Amino acid sequence: MDKLTILGSTGSIGRNTLDVVKKLGHRFQVVGLAAGRNTQLLLEQVETFKPKIVSLERNEDAEEFKHLSQGSSVQIVVGEKGAEDVARFEKNDIVVSAITGIKGLRPTLAAVKAGKKIALANKESMVVAGPLIQDAAQKAGAQIIPVDSEHSGVFQCLTKEKKENVKKVILTASGGPFFRTSLEEMKNKTLEEALEHPRWKMGEKVTVDSATLMNKGLELIEARWLFSLQPRQLEILIHPQSIVHSLVELKDGSVLAQLSPTDMKIPIQFALTYPQREEALLPSLDLCQVRVLEFFEVEAQKFPLFFLARHALEEGESVPVALNAANEVAVEAFLEKRIKFPYISDIVVEVVESHQKREVKTLEDIFDVDRKTRSITSNLLKQRY
Repeated sequence: MDKLTILGSTGSIGRNTLDVVKKLGHRFQVVGLAAGRNTQLLLEQVETFKPKIVSLERNEDAEEFKHLSQGSSVQIVVGEKGAEDVARFEKNDIVVSAITGIKGLRPTLAAVKAGKKIALANKESMVVAGPLIQDAAQKAGAQIIPVDSEHSGVFQCLTKEKKENVKKVILTASGGPFFRTSLEEMKNKTLEEALEHPRWKMGEKVTVDSATLMNKGLELIEARWLFSLQPRQLEILIHPQSIVHSLVELKDGSVLAQLSPTDMKIPIQFALTYPQREEALLPSLDLCQVRVLEFFEVEAQKFPLFFLARHALEEGESVPVALNAANEVAVEAFLEKRIKFPYISDIVVEVVESHQKREVKTLEDIFDVDRKTRSITSNLLKQRY
């Protein structure tokens, strides 16, 4: 029985992972959970899965949890260091990395350095620190299996293919809630409308990123490091049905594709059980019912952040770090209803285009760029909006 830890257990991926564990109880034992501030949900998870160690983001949340969980023997740790302690917990075999944003970087890296099998759902870690994570994984013997449906699809297509045979990797995007919305209409879209994703049930931040298509830009950068590809080998197509999750074109003209129903439990289950496969938890894909599979190119005017991310992919070094930081600050402002939807791209474009590229060789370099970019972005928001 594999021992499992989940970083971000109260988020969308964390909850889906625990649903998979319930169905595959014979294979997994949950030993660690890292949550944010949702003490009530964490308490329910602890009562159900009986982990050995849990972490919460703040001291006051930890104190509340201690009060609520009287009689439980679970070890409680706090903050960023607490999440790292959960990630490297010696009694776990698999770590699901699902903390949203750059907050997930240190715990993810802690798990990698401890030589764990990583089911990676925190794309931002690979976006800002891809080379560092891959280097650490190689040294520690850690295995990284992607959880994002698109990267899982690529991973499955490439399992038995030689790298030199790969000509191009194409990730698909649903297009988000505004794919069929005119540019003029997008100017007045509300937070509630941006959070109404047509295909996937996700956390708020990633759902907004899907509405701007920044999510796909970040996934391109992630794929560059996950699969050791060059920027020219990476493309995106909008595929509204979200049935084909990725395509891999080989040098002889063959194109491999991974298809599955639109549910995150499928790539989560694959990442947890790889290299084995378990019986499906969902009904089989019925292509006769799907009937139509459409593909479109991305429109630059409607989705400028995707092309900005493409620029960051090609520039490398500190630019992806600045891109991610500016986007996280702008999306947070939108989620708090401090800015309108179009201003997300306006502010991120301005910050990234003025960024002075520099080398980022260490974790300290990454967090220095992140900190400074967040400050610049926050100041611009205060001045403009």
